Amino acid sequence: QVQLVESGGGLVQAGGSLRLSCAASGRSFSSYFMGWFRQAPGKERESVAAISWGGGNTYYADSVKGRFTISRDNAKNTVYLQMNSLKPEDTAVYYCAVNTLWSRITTTNDGDYWGQGTQVTVSS
Repeated sequence: QVQLVESGGGLVQAGGSLRLSCAASGRSFSSYFMGWFRQAPGKERESVAAISWGGGNTYYADSVKGRFTISRDNAKNTVYLQMNSLKPEDTAVYYCAVNTLWSRITTTNDGDYWGQGTQVTVSS
């Protein structure tokens, strides 16, 4: 059974930083892309960042480029999201996800696996 467990969320002031972690288990993820999504109240879920198995390919939403960095440790089956210069509009529940298709991990991630989410709140 695949499990994705996020950690690292919390409350931070604008301009601050947080690092999210997501530990994956239950199968080999060597053929999977990994990524982060977020959903703010009243808004649709959006893809924030994604990374390929070897880390050679990355994707960032325009709204987070230059502020967020995604990385992964394949030995630990863990993906990270370093979030710097946080803004109040970054407030959302952040979800870890895996998918075998790059087109899905950078858009909807329909059909593959999700974590339970971790709340990130940025105060102004």
